[in-house]
Amino acid sequence: MIRKGSVVQEDQFTEIKLLVLDVDGVLTDGRVQLDSRGEEIKVFYSRDGYGLKALQRAGVEVAVITGRASLALTRRMSELGIEEVHQGVDDKGAVLDRLIRERGLGKEHVCCVGDDIPDIPMLARAGLGVAVNDAAMEVRDAATLVTRKPGGRGAVRELCELILKAKGLWPVN
Repeated sequence: MIRKGSVVQEDQFTEIKLLVLDVDGVLTDGRVQLDSRGEEIKVFYSRDGYGLKALQRAGVEVAVITGRASLALTRRMSELGIEEVHQGVDDKGAVLDRLIRERGLGKEHVCCVGDDIPDIPMLARAGLGVAVNDAAMEVRDAATLVTRKPGGRGAVRELCELILKAKGLWPVN
């Protein structure tokens, strides 16, 4: 993880109770592929999935807020046991505000990950705003941290490991 500006303390990771992810460019590499029938195809990185499952087992809730809607995403999130999935969202910050309010969380308990301009309001509302390595420059500038790995190729796993290791819950020492 590349720390920007002020130093991020390990205890910031231990406070995380809610991880909120964008999809295209974070859980995928950002490409939109269509099959011959016009159905969208998404490619997810399996190690990100393992990290997300481990995070949930450790008691950290995972939510998704994305501007696009996709049956492929619905299926993958179901496989991972992620129930809080918001698709076709124009105002990601408002949805995040509602999630935080409903759970009674403080800003310090929330980590958001994004890659493009519509994600900046989420990063601004989170105690820990993370940009994937290949995010738009404006998103990297708005983030507290930037992953070493790009979106769709291990960035989410990298963050899951950091959170779980800080909490002393990563399965391998």
